[in-house]
Amino acid sequence: MKIKALLFTCTLFLLHNVAVFAQSIELVNPIMTGFYPDPSVIRVGTDYYLVNSTFSYFPGIPVMHSKDLKNWKQIGNVISRPSQMTFMGDRMTRGLFAPAIEHHNGTFYVTCTLIDHKGNFVVTAKNPAGPWSDPIFLPEVKGIDPSLFFEGDKAYVIYNSDPPNNVSLYSGHRTIKIIELDPVKLQTVGEAKILVNGGVDLSKKPVWIEGPHIMKRNDWYYLYAAEGGTSVNHTEVVFRSKSPLGPYVPYENNPILSQRELPKDRKDPITSAGHAQFVDGPDGQTYAIFLAVRPYEGNHYNTGRETFIVPVIWKDEWPVMNPGPDGVQYSYMAKFPEVKQPGALPQSGNFAYTLTFDKQLDPALLFMRTVDSTNFSLSKAKGLTLKLKPETCAELGNPAFIGRRQQHLYGSTETELTFSAKAENETAGLVVFQDEKHFYYLCKSVEKGKPVVQLLKSTDDPKNMELLAKAPLKSAGAKCCCASMPRGTPTASGFRRMAKPGPCSKTR
Repeated sequence: MKIKALLFTCTLFLLHNVAVFAQSIELVNPIMTGFYPDPSVIRVGTDYYLVNSTFSYFPGIPVMHSKDLKNWKQIGNVISRPSQMTFMGDRMTRGLFAPAIEHHNGTFYVTCTLIDHKGNFVVTAKNPAGPWSDPIFLPEVKGIDPSLFFEGDKAYVIYNSDPPNNVSLYSGHRTIKIIELDPVKLQTVGEAKILVNGGVDLSKKPVWIEGPHIMKRNDWYYLYAAEGGTSVNHTEVVFRSKSPLGPYVPYENNPILSQRELPKDRKDPITSAGHAQFVDGPDGQTYAIFLAVRPYEGNHYNTGRETFIVPVIWKDEWPVMNPGPDGVQYSYMAKFPEVKQPGALPQSGNFAYTLTFDKQLDPALLFMRTVDSTNFSLSKAKGLTLKLKPETCAELGNPAFIGRRQQHLYGSTETELTFSAKAENETAGLVVFQDEKHFYYLCKSVEKGKPVVQLLKSTDDPKNMELLAKAPLKSAGAKCCCASMPRGTPTASGFRRMAKPGPCSKTR
């Protein structure tokens, strides 16, 4: 009997440990690789929704869904119709800045800044997958990075704004302001109020306090925001108050997230961390979702600003990010189960996949500034067909371009291309693209009536690209056009232009 009891106890112990192991998850950073800056996240029940900036790419503001903060699937885009807005004439680095997502009484809200134009706006949806409403602009919200906070039946907009009386004491002097919003009419009420002037300590001339959020926990209201600018001095700081309208007191040990003090020569650095939002995980613990970058040299990076995660601990009722002794880690273990989503493309770690163009475009594929539905078609036999346009990606229009984010420091992409140029000014191929003045273009064309492959580079003149190399093609019917993206490529965003590609495109 004693032996049986011992075996039974050991069996229970083994089963218990297997169960604990099965409930663990490795959160791999970045959780969203590639060009996914300015993250905002909410939890609704057991579901998580994440949005990011897209600048002047279209469609704008992807909506990602997850059950475990690791596996994300794109379910839609907030700006999906040209009737909502376009970005024609804008540089690719302008457009939509810093969206924030919120949920209240069965309605989803996204606030965002359309920079250089009408400014801040709000859109709503009953289903986060869409469709989302046309934007309602908020002319009284003067600044950038608006987010919403709901308190009972009241709503507030919190945002980066001008210094007091619009008089800067130094370069980068900004404020955080709050103004009430009618949640039904989506119109502001009353006057704006300053919550934070400058930053944590005005005497130290803090710069670019932005990306603010307010959350309530127990009896405290926490206002947290990025400080220091979006480059290597980027940080996150926190304040608290007994009222959403303040006064707010800064945490004495700010910043609560910073990578700027770490050795610059460390291996595989993660830098520029900030622009965070807190969310409760499936285990009931607090986590922070934020942006950071993976430079390959100095402050140069070719995967854009990406979305990361770190655990948060609470010290004396203050939230403090807990990245570890050497800063933000490339992975964290957590005690809750992993939930993979059917049909979701991988977003973190090492991966490869093939996109097909037989039915519909993957929602992560992007156009420049707007979508021209008459310019492309899809079929199982021919894949994606793009019509030639006179515009190029060096200009400010809507060229024949469909792109996808570069998600790895090392990687390659390829597509089958069926294209026969009729004149020397007709080209089609792949572009590794950062912006209008920084890209490489591998393309097919003709020279003196004979097929040729060319490697072109952007210049300051949008009408003239620099020819770096060329080679004759043995056959005008050659189908394969590919480009590699080694670590250290000086182009950052990694968008590939594909004109008349075949039925599939591979990236890895």
